[in-house]
Amino acid sequence: MSPFNSYKIIYFTFFICLVAAIFPLPVSLNAFRPEWMVLVIFYWIIALPHRVNIGHTFILGIMLDLLLGSTLGMHALLFSLLAYFTSINFQRFRNFTLFQTTLLMGVFVFVLKVSLYWIASSIQVIVLHQSYFWSIFTSMLIWPCFFVFMRFVRLQFKVS
Repeated sequence: MSPFNSYKIIYFTFFICLVAAIFPLPVSLNAFRPEWMVLVIFYWIIALPHRVNIGHTFILGIMLDLLLGSTLGMHALLFSLLAYFTSINFQRFRNFTLFQTTLLMGVFVFVLKVSLYWIASSIQVIVLHQSYFWSIFTSMLIWPCFFVFMRFVRLQFKVS
């Protein structure tokens, strides 16, 4: 597949995850919303580190900040750090089992959630609810199916 078509598939998955991040859910289910952008960034950097880089993740973070109405740059900084750490270790992460990458995904989402809370609480007074961390578990539960689905998409559309 040509690089242009590869980028179309990658950007389409980014778009779908941006939509999933802002899709309205009932209040009782909103705490269980997985961190879709972390999942897709982690997958594409492990699968194709030469196609998805820190610049992509920075722009995605800015877009997510604008969509969510959060402080501009919070997600951009954290997604860039995630992309950097993942890109320097992508060969190691490729050799992990699915269970190990699921645990790693949980660690990444936990660090992201704590960092987002820390940045937001330094700017304004925020109450930390117990339900804030439920998305860690849903992201970990979804990761194996998400990984298999994204691999299927990558192979089906010959993204390289």
